[in-house]
Amino acid sequence: MRVSGFTFLRNGTMLGYPYIESLQSLLQVCDEVVVAIGKSEDDTLERVRAINDPRIRIIETVWNEGMEQRGFVYAQQKMIAQFNCTGDWAFYLEGDEVIHEDDAPKIRAIMEQHFKDPEIEGIAFDYHHFYGCPDLVARSPAWYRQELRIIRNTIRSFAPDGLFWVVMDKNKRGRYARAALAHCPIYHYGHVRSSEKMQEKHRQVAKYWSHAPKPHDYSQIDASILQPFTGSHPSILKSWLRDMAETQFVADQNYQLNKREKRHRILMKIEAITGLDLTKKHFTCVKK
Repeated sequence: MRVSGFTFLRNGTMLGYPYIESLQSLLQVCDEVVVAIGKSEDDTLERVRAINDPRIRIIETVWNEGMEQRGFVYAQQKMIAQFNCTGDWAFYLEGDEVIHEDDAPKIRAIMEQHFKDPEIEGIAFDYHHFYGCPDLVARSPAWYRQELRIIRNTIRSFAPDGLFWVVMDKNKRGRYARAALAHCPIYHYGHVRSSEKMQEKHRQVAKYWSHAPKPHDYSQIDASILQPFTGSHPSILKSWLRDMAETQFVADQNYQLNKREKRHRILMKIEAITGLDLTKKHFTCVKK
């Protein structure tokens, strides 16, 4: 069994991503890691090269600046990287996602376990979405609790956006991948980078979603969805959390809920009563 890791990056340093740590965590489980690096205004390319691991393969790309619909340029870059993967499994991490060193053997083992089972087309992970500071996680139907991050690299699949895959059984119709659960989390740090870096990220990416950049303010959130994080962070994140993470977060106690957040509060009450998970899934779970 051969495992490929892959991702895409551009201006990773400028935008405050823990992308070096993300790549290093992928190297714990992968036989190769393919990185599509768009032409950047910072040292992203040089820093990835400096990892100096022969398993890393860099593909230099140029983004389509005219693609402004629903972030599809991210799907394009994701697929450039995936199409260059040579493994039986393809493991995708975004530049702000990291796996814990304690989970690396488990992840490799579950791919081994399902390697010869064609019914299992992917592996889905639980998620820790850190928000505002490294000590808080966001939990509500607005934040996906599970997502597919490993896809069998021998089936016809493509990404309609940067988040998920569609499997093509037939030429005219796609479906979500059939997946097993990894029973371990992805650690997502995109919403704890410094406010300054987050504001720059909003400025740069807005055009790819056909809207004007909005001022960023971590305090503007429904504080009821934030819960203390009681686990341990990946050790590889120690320096990044100390030097790059936001530390001054305080939720605005006078924040006014919008319609979407009010709806999510209702869904959370239903979840508490029924035990159901009402978050959207971009995969079909066939083995828990």
